Amino acid sequence: MERYPEFTFTCSQAQLLQWVKEDYPVLYSKIKLHAAEGRFIPVGGTWVEMDGNLPSGESFIRQFVLGQRFFEKEFGSKCKVFWLPDTFGYSAQLPQIMRLAGIECFLSQKLSWNLVNTFPHNSFWWQGIDGSTVLAHFPSGDSYAMNGTVSEVIKCAENNKDQGRADISMMLYGYGDGGGGPTEDMLERIDRVKNIDGIPRVKSSTPDIFFAQLAQCHNLCKWVGELYLELHQGTYTTQAQLKTFNRQCEVLLQKCEFLQAFVYANKLKSIVPVRVMQSTQKYWETLLLNQFHDVLPGSSIEIVNVEARQMLSQLKKTLIADISCLQHSIAEFMQASRQGNRQALTRDSYIFNSLCWERQEVVAVPHGTVEMPLQLTAEGQQLLLVRASPMGVTSTQSCSQLLAPDQHARIKVTAGEVVMSNEHLVACFDKVGRLMSLKLQGNAKEAILPSHPGNQFVMFDDVPLYWDAWDVMDYHLQTRKPVDNITASPSDVVIERGPLRVSFQVSLQISARSSILQTISLDAMSPFVQVNVTVHWHEAHKFLKVEFPLNLRAHNATYEIQFGHLQRPTHVNTSWDSARYEVCGHKWADVSEYDFGVALLNDCKYGYSCLDNVLRLSLLRSPKNPDEQADMGLHTLSYAIMPHRGSFQSAGVIQQAYNFNYHLDIMTLGTSSGDSITSETDLTSSTGTCSLVTTNNPAMIIETAKPVDNCNNAILLRIYEAFGSSAKGMIKLNFPVNSVLGSNIFEETDVMKDKYEVAHGEFCLNLQPFEVKTIKCILGNQ
Repeated sequence: MERYPEFTFTCSQAQLLQWVKEDYPVLYSKIKLHAAEGRFIPVGGTWVEMDGNLPSGESFIRQFVLGQRFFEKEFGSKCKVFWLPDTFGYSAQLPQIMRLAGIECFLSQKLSWNLVNTFPHNSFWWQGIDGSTVLAHFPSGDSYAMNGTVSEVIKCAENNKDQGRADISMMLYGYGDGGGGPTEDMLERIDRVKNIDGIPRVKSSTPDIFFAQLAQCHNLCKWVGELYLELHQGTYTTQAQLKTFNRQCEVLLQKCEFLQAFVYANKLKSIVPVRVMQSTQKYWETLLLNQFHDVLPGSSIEIVNVEARQMLSQLKKTLIADISCLQHSIAEFMQASRQGNRQALTRDSYIFNSLCWERQEVVAVPHGTVEMPLQLTAEGQQLLLVRASPMGVTSTQSCSQLLAPDQHARIKVTAGEVVMSNEHLVACFDKVGRLMSLKLQGNAKEAILPSHPGNQFVMFDDVPLYWDAWDVMDYHLQTRKPVDNITASPSDVVIERGPLRVSFQVSLQISARSSILQTISLDAMSPFVQVNVTVHWHEAHKFLKVEFPLNLRAHNATYEIQFGHLQRPTHVNTSWDSARYEVCGHKWADVSEYDFGVALLNDCKYGYSCLDNVLRLSLLRSPKNPDEQADMGLHTLSYAIMPHRGSFQSAGVIQQAYNFNYHLDIMTLGTSSGDSITSETDLTSSTGTCSLVTTNNPAMIIETAKPVDNCNNAILLRIYEAFGSSAKGMIKLNFPVNSVLGSNIFEETDVMKDKYEVAHGEFCLNLQPFEVKTIKCILGNQ
């Protein structure tokens, strides 16, 4: 930079600059000096260049919050361009999240790698599922590692698909893949091609200047929805353990921050250890680092995968410990308040629910929690049907529910089949654990295609053309082989017989080296059949899925993405349709007719496919490059099949998928010591229940409740519209507030513009389809 005064250098990823600051302070001071000159240009606005499909919506937001805060603190301003050139597809919610982060422009080039269809634009407007729009540019050189040659300059001009609308393009040169930047030879070539007759005009510039010029171009086309990469679809499944840790840590962070908010709102900070009330930023930094676009997708070398698993495993353990400590402190105060600080005669258990709706579920509690339990587990725990208050804590003594006989879960085993039923559904399995029939009670509609069983494990040959860990090719679907070699009969392994839970086990042999143990269960009052799976996996270039041929005709299937959902075709009418033979979804996918449908829920998977009426969930791959040990070993996972009346929105599929991932937590206390525990609040604990916040509209999901950063008197709520329609509802705050303000994702407010009227602890909120809003609640006195 000292030898070439016109040279400007762009750098993304706050995490990298943070490491430079810590380990190379002299170099970092030079970087800041050139940044002040406008020649070293931070771009991207995120903590790392993360994967664009797999992280949750809240993880996406935290990428921008941590990244933009870092850039503003260190370099004086937030980034204006989201820079993500090498990620394997881009979620349809990214435009809204970019705009929430103050970013209006987006750069990538990865869709030039499409295997089937050529993406039709280089410069265009990209619109997300909520209607948010950003100005997007894909450099027409189809690379972010060019050398500055004459042929590359000519290619940038001739390859521009938007000539006549936008006659400009970025040319990204330097060693961008793997780092290193430009060499002196490249800079010399760039200097020489700037003013040569017969080739396009070249000039050094910056991203901000380029996008300002591009914004002046008229009649740019618009692309609506996801930017699907027709390659690298194997990254939805490779390195399954990393993906499991990612989902678990996202859930645990939500629970930890909710409990911290609960403590602040109810003024319980004095009874909670200081260490568990500290900011979760360091936890988020660890998780966000491991959402880098080669780590979470599973396309890293072995040493990276080993280190990532260690980091996420330790993060999981730390979060579980913090959550347990917070729950124990809250439960102790609840119990002491309810008993008037008198010595307790019996132990009590408390149910913690971090989701914003009431939940009626079967839970396992320690022996002795109730005097006459309806059912015991094989481990000696008691099963209870409880009704847990929304976003709050409930005593089992006040929330235990009784069952009528017609509500019992039942199981019947004959020579050839197992029939499980409760008040919602009837499911029939054969001796291999395949789902032969699935019906709702009182509804003759069969959910499973006759003579085509569901819950069928299937193996595919998985030999990609190009990149082993990254890719799965469409021709793998031609190698389908059912897994039906049973090693244990279900009649011998019925585990639970009701009335709260029924279950049985089936063992299957995949090969001489690999096997499956599935535990199939149904709870009383549950709308779904759950399958817990343990896989010993030692294969090479094989792909394991589970499939459900559905007795439905639907032209589209619906998949959850960040803060919403989208539809994808179940047919192959066009080349664009056929290229989507493997797609990304989060906690659920659904196939529905007008008044009946079936949803597939999961707790750690992201790869799906749905062709015609066969819905599949991708479970495990076994690539051998760049990590020869990828996915070898023991895996545990869970999924559930949920038939429903009406639409998936009205049937509660979204809520049930959250329930399936965000388990109710149980904190059991021993007998009280009689010591007094004091606080500034009584938590309305005489009822044995306390909720932090609720909403009366099921389309409004409170995704996050957390303390405002660097502030001990405010709670932040992140709320989104989940159904895909305009929504109006009341938000009920069960704690005193001085004011409620609209906020940006950086937790900044404008009191004059963003104030909500609060009456009796309630305020009205309006949301547009899939809109995300952030609300700041300033705490008041008790």
